[in-house]
Amino acid sequence: MKALFEVVTSSIGKKLLMGVSGVLLVAFITVHMLGNLQIFLGGHALNQYAHFLKISPELLWGFRLAMAGIIAVHVIVALALTVESFGARPKDYEKERNAASLASRTMIVSGLVILLFVGYHILHFTAHLTNPEFDALLDADSKPDVYRMVIEGFSNPWVSLVYVVGVLLLSWHLSHGVSSMMQSLGLRNRRSACLIDGAAVVFAVVVFVGMASVPAAVYFKLIF
Repeated sequence: MKALFEVVTSSIGKKLLMGVSGVLLVAFITVHMLGNLQIFLGGHALNQYAHFLKISPELLWGFRLAMAGIIAVHVIVALALTVESFGARPKDYEKERNAASLASRTMIVSGLVILLFVGYHILHFTAHLTNPEFDALLDADSKPDVYRMVIEGFSNPWVSLVYVVGVLLLSWHLSHGVSSMMQSLGLRNRRSACLIDGAAVVFAVVVFVGMASVPAAVYFKLIF
């Protein structure tokens, strides 16, 4: 156990944790985006998808707790690596920082803002603490009408703006985070760097368009 702890807390171990947690978060973001896009198939499709996710409360809460743990690991290790890099060689760190892209230099800031955005998202659409009236929205089967919740939620232009900005920051984070994740896992090198960096940007754009299209479509009354 002590040996495992030493490996995990080493610089290589932390980078490996960042890579693995990053892969899991990217997978979740992709699935979450595809789920959200079902709103364009109509209310029945989105509600059926939402109801399917809640068939087993035990599995649902187990998944939520697992995701919370993954996010916690990702954030804590990211902060530890940043402090470690700066403290070990401040001059070299500054040189690397100046040579790096703006997205890579702002990873910690964008990550922490995204964390706040995720918290708001949970309070808004999951816990309904910001909008308790969502509890009264039920479909024909007397189950939560998620479709109507989304429509009413994003009908508020300020809420839509918050979500679009939040998704923009997430995509900005991913544009460098995916490349960094692949490097942490030893899959990015001189030969593959250009391809991986390009794929990271494409993925970030796809995530932004996919996620921002929902509040945009509601706001411009393309879906209602």
